[in-house]
Amino acid sequence: MSRLIAKEIIDVGRRLTEFLSSCTLCPMDCRVNRPAGETGNCHSTAEIKIASYNLHFGEEPPLSGGGGSGTIFFANCPLFCRYCQNYPISQMGTGRVVGLEELAGMMLELQKRGAENINWVTPDHMLPMAVTALGLARREGLDIPLVYNCSGYEKVEILRHLEGIVDVYLVDMRYNDDSLALKYSGCKNYSAINRAAVKEMFRQVGNLKVNDRGMAEAGVIIRHLVLPEGISGSEGIFRFLACEVSPEIYVSLMSQYFPAYRAVGDVVIGRRITVEEFDRAVEAFYEAGLENGFIQELNYEEV
Repeated sequence: MSRLIAKEIIDVGRRLTEFLSSCTLCPMDCRVNRPAGETGNCHSTAEIKIASYNLHFGEEPPLSGGGGSGTIFFANCPLFCRYCQNYPISQMGTGRVVGLEELAGMMLELQKRGAENINWVTPDHMLPMAVTALGLARREGLDIPLVYNCSGYEKVEILRHLEGIVDVYLVDMRYNDDSLALKYSGCKNYSAINRAAVKEMFRQVGNLKVNDRGMAEAGVIIRHLVLPEGISGSEGIFRFLACEVSPEIYVSLMSQYFPAYRAVGDVVIGRRITVEEFDRAVEAFYEAGLENGFIQELNYEEV
């Protein structure tokens, strides 16, 4: 993959800005005028709102390493996941407004503090501004990989603008059933959109590539959070990955679900997953022919 230079990245940011006046950055297609102060599903204008930025050591091993992943949490989110564990950020918009230069400075500061990468968390709705700030940071010497940490509910048309900009895609695949995606995350036609996005990401950066320290330099990592009652549809997702993307793709199989936000008290998702539910997901992973990835330990004392 050939990385774009700073000026080219800034030019991409400007082109993406054109989507904001009748916003079609994500599949929600709200078509609101965000520079004029209108807000759509993501509750965001054209201002950059950041919840936090810091070194994070809890990501997958090729991302955290010894220096930590330089995470930047963008406030708000286009989706409405009833169980979101970061709901104060994603649903309530916790954070503060910053300018392009300040956002670029955050990236440079994280690099100076030893970050292994810059990890944009839920950047979809802030993409034009984030890309422009990245160009400014690259111009000032930022040279560590960029991780695009996203929901996977992305438009291929928009993702194509990121070729040569994003080094690592860390992407969710949450559902195999569109009706469940609509019920629990408020998004339509989830499977087709999510799968097309994953294919485009893989086309751009391929399978995970690490350096001699085991740190990610490029590639795709799929995150799959196991939900109660088989809601996440692990079998179908893993078959898709093995058959239509690559049997060598890296999957982060996550057991950390707990009821948060509007899941608390829900008769279906208002509990932790069981040992049996997680074991079935692990079995489905191997039965699909997948081998590469990271299987999160399940704390049996909590279930």
